[in-house]
Amino acid sequence: MASKPPTSDIDETRLRVSQPKKVAVGVPAVLHALEIAQEQAGVVRSARALLRVNQKDGFDCPGCAWPEEDKRHIAEFCENGAKAVAEETTLRQVGPEFFAAHAMAELQGHDDWWLGQQGRLTHPMILEEGATHYRPISWDDALGEIADAIRGLDDPDEAIFYTSGRTSNEAAFLYQLLVRGVGTNNLPDCSNMCHESSGSALSETIGIGKGTVSIEDIHDADLLIVAGQNPGTNHPRMLSALEKAKERGATIIAVNPLPEAGLMRFENPQTAKGVLLGGTKLADQFVQIRLGGDQALFQAIGKHLLEVEAAEGGVLDHAFIDEHTSGFDAYRQEMTDASWADFVAATGIPEDTLRHVAETVRTSKATIVCWAMGLTQHKHSVATLRDVVNVLLLQGNIGRTGAGVCPVRGHSNVQGDRTMGIYEKPSEEFLAALDAEFSFTAPREHGHDTVAAIRAMRDGTSRFFMGMGGNFVSATPDTVVVEEALRRTDLTVQVSTKLNRSHVVTGRRAIILPTLGRTDRDRRGGREQRVSVEDSMGAVHSSRGRLSPPADDLLSEVAIITRLCALLFGADAAGPTLTAEPPVVRRGGAGDHLEADRAEAAAIDEAQVERAPGDEASGPNAPHVGHPANVPHTDWAALESDYALIRAHIAHVVPGFEDYDRRIDKGRTFFLPNGPRDARAFATSDGKAHFTVNELEYPRIPEGRLILQTLRSHDQYNTTIYGKDDRYRGIHGGRRVVFVNADDIASFGFIDGEIVDLVSEWPGADGGVEERRAEEFRIVAYRTPRGNAAAYYPETNVLVPLESTADVSGTPTSKSVVIRLEHRAG
Repeated sequence: MASKPPTSDIDETRLRVSQPKKVAVGVPAVLHALEIAQEQAGVVRSARALLRVNQKDGFDCPGCAWPEEDKRHIAEFCENGAKAVAEETTLRQVGPEFFAAHAMAELQGHDDWWLGQQGRLTHPMILEEGATHYRPISWDDALGEIADAIRGLDDPDEAIFYTSGRTSNEAAFLYQLLVRGVGTNNLPDCSNMCHESSGSALSETIGIGKGTVSIEDIHDADLLIVAGQNPGTNHPRMLSALEKAKERGATIIAVNPLPEAGLMRFENPQTAKGVLLGGTKLADQFVQIRLGGDQALFQAIGKHLLEVEAAEGGVLDHAFIDEHTSGFDAYRQEMTDASWADFVAATGIPEDTLRHVAETVRTSKATIVCWAMGLTQHKHSVATLRDVVNVLLLQGNIGRTGAGVCPVRGHSNVQGDRTMGIYEKPSEEFLAALDAEFSFTAPREHGHDTVAAIRAMRDGTSRFFMGMGGNFVSATPDTVVVEEALRRTDLTVQVSTKLNRSHVVTGRRAIILPTLGRTDRDRRGGREQRVSVEDSMGAVHSSRGRLSPPADDLLSEVAIITRLCALLFGADAAGPTLTAEPPVVRRGGAGDHLEADRAEAAAIDEAQVERAPGDEASGPNAPHVGHPANVPHTDWAALESDYALIRAHIAHVVPGFEDYDRRIDKGRTFFLPNGPRDARAFATSDGKAHFTVNELEYPRIPEGRLILQTLRSHDQYNTTIYGKDDRYRGIHGGRRVVFVNADDIASFGFIDGEIVDLVSEWPGADGGVEERRAEEFRIVAYRTPRGNAAAYYPETNVLVPLESTADVSGTPTSKSVVIRLEHRAG
């Protein structure tokens, strides 16, 4: 039997601290996951869900994007995956009665944990301007209000359309089509705040903004460098892959400011060794680097490899460098001139230790570098990742077995959403294909990313916000600025499964549209529908929910989008019609250019499409923004009733998705084309991988200050807070803690356990210092480098300045925030 939701927020006075763990997962992880599952959904419903998660005939985990092997375990989930499933399958519900009982003023005072624990949303709700409570609204009226708000805009760029990484391929493709049909490319997404730096660096250097390895490559690597990542909490199923690599003789180097249990020892609960024999030691070397020192580390590795090559030879892959790269001579000269003293100052690591790490790289037969937010959320993140690529190029570690780049994505379809066109700067090739498929002209002007979207709402140039999943308020930096920006809009719309902070920080008016989750059965058009997702390694597979949804009339994201498109663009727009011969786009290599010939395609779920000529939008349903006649044409009702038709459209627009529906049938998985991995083909300006020259950067710590990184607790996934504990780091019953080196605590005149305020400092426009404050944090003495600190988000997002972003990518610099500690007044 599921338990009732909590009635009060986290009581931080009950927080206690114990010694950090030195081993991850094991029996405690299983017991904790089952405990949360039982609390949320009860034993029977939880069991039904967990036996389907990540199975070929089941649903993709709504947690992280780590891939599955072809052969699946009966329990193909991790502790945090089980928590994510429990949160979605919960029997707790938030319906009209809940909103009638809780005024907005009360909801705004609750913490993120309490809000998320109340349960699944079940009915569309609207908050009128000046109202104290949300009230119920019908689906038709809610969608009509949204369509009217979009039509009422003076310019399509006044609208912001945000996307979470859990949106399916089908919903994401339709969503970007909706947005471009409205007439804007304002498509910020969660990638802007996490792996945008990865995409920027990799696109420039190897011609693709994704990783180049498969799960089998992880198993076959000779050396794995895991940098700026905590897989034990953020991607626990990765530990099984690392364990398999260790069993095959791999060396693992962990690079991180904090020692994390998940990279020390792994007790696999599915093996006797893990349960009875103490598990597997993972990291052979732990490099405790200062925040922001990773670029210096990889430059040090590169310099050492070049020095040994000059002295002894036999280090570099000259054939690969000569045939497949450019820029080597300039990079070699830059590393020749680089200073070991600078590397030591930036990393906080002695030169002999840096050289020892570099020697391990030198002797490796195949090297993979894995990374996450620890490398992507600094001002110089793109430069850092260019230098990661430089090191791999030296020894030809791109495009061969057991070697390559591995940016480990977070949300379970964040990479798929980008592939589907959720991007504020789409390529001309993508837009041209979209135009041809839907007989309209998509806008070409680049739109707003997340930070630019916040600025636009803050400055009053954007008046409408729609979030397709996610929790925008709690995911973004500079919380006070974000909240004020949203409050300046005319209407905020949130498509969500559960209550969160973004439902209580709204525009002048607000609408909540509840939607089906990944675990819910989706029955439309007289049959059960399936969706599809792309994992962190470019593999695409299907996902089909199996459980009864919390309300019979809940709409899927696909249904919400298609109905909104019908209102805006015309429900009877004559678009693609059913036929035996679907149109196809022939593509010639990396250019993906279109050809006139649109024949030769296999049937897709017996539903075929062919363009009908002369389509025009007409009547009162034409949008009043952009060009009224320039709207995408298709049969929206047909797409809502048969998702295979959506996949047919995707196959005609997005390279690599030909014969889409058949290739995901019966649990099959297919890999998208990846030039560097598949053929050492690089879609860069000269067709080669690029060595780059990057000036060394790292944070300088002002006197009496610390550099703060924001991070997750173990009972958390992104902005979703499952519980009050972070048992691996020894935190129980609370979240408002700041981890500080014991020597820093003493030198600053504080004591372990003291309650302090955190104050961030940022150069102001007038030459002064801007300050932001997060109050009442308990100091916890912790093994972190001198001058560095760590605390959980979203509580510390308020400290991250909106203007502090990574060069090139624009990612907020949540891992390098200058702060000071202040004694509490009185």
